[in-house]
Amino acid sequence: MRLRKTIKTFAITTFLALTATCATAQDLLARQAPIDKKMKAVDTFALQSIINKEQAAAPSAQLYNEWNNRYAHRATQLPDSFRINLKHFCMPTTSRIITSNYGSRWGRMHKGLDIKVYIGDTIRAAFSGKVRIVKYEAQGYGNYVVIRHYNGLETIYGHMSKQLVEENQTVRAGEPIGLGGNTGRSTGSHLHFETRLCGVALNPALLFDFKNQDVTADAYMFRRSSYNRESELANNNSGRVNDTSMPNLTDSRSVRKSQSEVAETAEIRYHKVKRGETLETIARVRNVSVSDLCRLNHITKSMRIRPGQILRYS
Repeated sequence: MRLRKTIKTFAITTFLALTATCATAQDLLARQAPIDKKMKAVDTFALQSIINKEQAAAPSAQLYNEWNNRYAHRATQLPDSFRINLKHFCMPTTSRIITSNYGSRWGRMHKGLDIKVYIGDTIRAAFSGKVRIVKYEAQGYGNYVVIRHYNGLETIYGHMSKQLVEENQTVRAGEPIGLGGNTGRSTGSHLHFETRLCGVALNPALLFDFKNQDVTADAYMFRRSSYNRESELANNNSGRVNDTSMPNLTDSRSVRKSQSEVAETAEIRYHKVKRGETLETIARVRNVSVSDLCRLNHITKSMRIRPGQILRYS
């Protein structure tokens, strides 16, 4: 009887001790919660303060005197030279196919690159910055986004099916900002990509190498005196020329090279997949091998193709 009473007393004592410990732990957590909240607020404030200082010291703060959400681009005073930092970048799309270069096209100036993407493909911010415009333009860009970057550039992403960001939102390089589409003045799904400095369009090929999914260097030094020639050479090196007229280059080797590139790229052809078609049927219709189709489009023979998909066959 005494043993049973002793066991019972021990059990009650142990239970009370555990209850007291739990209550004490809960009290500690309760007391710690406001402190954690204050620390989080302090950390957030400190982080925002650092971001504000970085933005104030960024090249873009020295170039632009205003922030408006009305105009996609408005030319302001362009410096004679300006160094554009290209580090910490992200390619806007993983597509390597350029369907139209920057430059003269059909009698008018095409102020960006057209990159082949499909409806719903993810489009990403090229550099960190702040979203200035999110709009729709029926006779132009369609659904588009304009981002002002800390390195001084502004990038424009046009013809998207959907925008995923809002005006005045801060974005990081690589953050999704929209989905590929065919909106506005567009004849097929693609991304129209522009790079602008002080509202003036620069050839994106001077900065981005879509074929190799990389930037051209750690930095690009813009100079008014040499920009036009550099832009022409960048188009030639990309392997596609918009106009039938040849650029006026003084280097005869460059002229011969660009002529051969025109002859080569003139043979590029595309096929739009119809319902029920397979790689085999397309290969027969276009008189090419399935292996060539796979090689030209960076796909495998087992990959499933879908109606509306664009395939290069030559």
